[in-house]
Amino acid sequence: MITLVNPDGLPTIDVYHQVAVASGTRLVFVAGQVAWHAEPDLAKQVEEAYVNVHTALKGAGATFKDLARLTMYVVDWTPDKMPQLLAGIANAAARLGETARPPATLIGVAALDVPEHLVEIEATAVID
Repeated sequence: MITLVNPDGLPTIDVYHQVAVASGTRLVFVAGQVAWHAEPDLAKQVEEAYVNVHTALKGAGATFKDLARLTMYVVDWTPDKMPQLLAGIANAAARLGETARPPATLIGVAALDVPEHLVEIEATAVID
């Protein structure tokens, strides 16, 4: 079980929580997921990568509620790309009917595995 917390003294962020407290017994590590079918559009690639994370979790018997951590790697990240990133997350949430809001880290990178990939999302979940 995952309990998401925003402790006093830390800012409350709309798209993630600051802390995840895990009480399960099995860890699920999801390899970085990319958009294999999306066009070169950051929002669409974020959406597909989130859906792929959801699919990977489901295959392990987990859901977004079991997420303890997300890490997003974005090619050539600049803050002006945030609306596209958030749109992709919102589109994935609408498509899946649930939102992932565990602690998250966004890391700007020079490149990913192939030039067409703009984002990669990896996840860690805890299940009983």
